[in-house]
Amino acid sequence: MSAWFWYAVGAAVFPGAHQIFTKLAADKISDGLGGFVVEASAALTILLYLAWLRFGGTWNQTSSAPGVFWSVLTGICVGVGTIFFFVLFQKGGPLSAVPMILAGGAALMAVAGIVFFKEPASALRLLGIVLALAGLILLRSPAGN
Repeated sequence: MSAWFWYAVGAAVFPGAHQIFTKLAADKISDGLGGFVVEASAALTILLYLAWLRFGGTWNQTSSAPGVFWSVLTGICVGVGTIFFFVLFQKGGPLSAVPMILAGGAALMAVAGIVFFKEPASALRLLGIVLALAGLILLRSPAGN
């Protein structure tokens, strides 16, 4: 088993739980305030992780100006995405649509990997991109409501 496998499992489970909890919160808190609470809680969680690394003797954190720049853009995307999910759920969007929505993001990442990072564009990878986009488009149909 690859060294990164369990990190992949966590990277799938926690964002999935994130959407479930966002759906539960969406009709009980406004989109901006809900998004702020989500992101502040995330920042606190990461701060605790950094403290654990620092005081646990395993500090290995480095930075560079480009790393900070791209991290800030990532944070902006996460914040805007969180607000979009709150509004989506407040407008009656179903939780069951989230996998198709996230597949659209996965297609964007796959295209970026191929175009900008020169990752191989196999037939199966391209088919996955097409199917992910098809799932997103199917959300527009009356049956997707």
